[in-house]
Amino acid sequence: GGVVRLTGFIVRGSLLIELVGAMLLAIVFVPEFGVGQGVWYSVFHSISAFCNAGFDLMGVRAPYSSLMAYAGNPVVSLTIAGLIVVGGIGFLTWEDIRTNGLHLRAYRLQSKVILCVTFVLIVLPAAYFYAFELSDALPVGERVLSALFQSITPRTAGFNTIDLTALSEVGQMVLVMLMLIGGSPGSTAGGMKTTTLAVLLANAAATFRQRDSAQFFGRRVDCSAVKTAATVLTMYLALFFGGGVFISVYE
Repeated sequence: GGVVRLTGFIVRGSLLIELVGAMLLAIVFVPEFGVGQGVWYSVFHSISAFCNAGFDLMGVRAPYSSLMAYAGNPVVSLTIAGLIVVGGIGFLTWEDIRTNGLHLRAYRLQSKVILCVTFVLIVLPAAYFYAFELSDALPVGERVLSALFQSITPRTAGFNTIDLTALSEVGQMVLVMLMLIGGSPGSTAGGMKTTTLAVLLANAAATFRQRDSAQFFGRRVDCSAVKTAATVLTMYLALFFGGGVFISVYE
């Protein structure tokens, strides 16, 4: 219901967010690249980040450099990361935020789950990258920005501000897991989806506690949702391992 109104909200919201992102990026890119190229780079990277596409034009600096030159730049790092998150939480979550503000109790169950899981998937990997993957020699500010950025971008965006080849095997596995999970339903992001992960974890918790069904915020999760989540996970794992086997055989 209300699909025309919702579509209009999505179009207006997307254009406004991308415009704000481009204006913020222009603060850095215009002085560096000149007005014409700087504006083009600002608009391109704002759209690419919001759409969780991960395409960048920074190969003009060095091949495959992505945004590594801006690891310590808060304007670029936080703007790109913010656009990725906003694009990845889903349009219905936007509508909840616009309609209900900070009254979280009034949010849809899906929006509550998405916001909680997104927060955890940002904070925990960021803490890991900060503590174990980034050099102690880095300034604290750059280390925090790099850890935060790298915890956000793997979930279908694809930018990077650190050298991914320098990560440990554990660090690279964390990236792979984040890529597998992806963004949220009804968003610009791909992947298995945060709600799928949440349903699977809730179902596991219910099993350990010997409850009949999974629950979120005191509400029962239908068995069909659990079956769907398990099917999606199985499909992704089959594609993941099947693709790995195919590549190994091909090589």
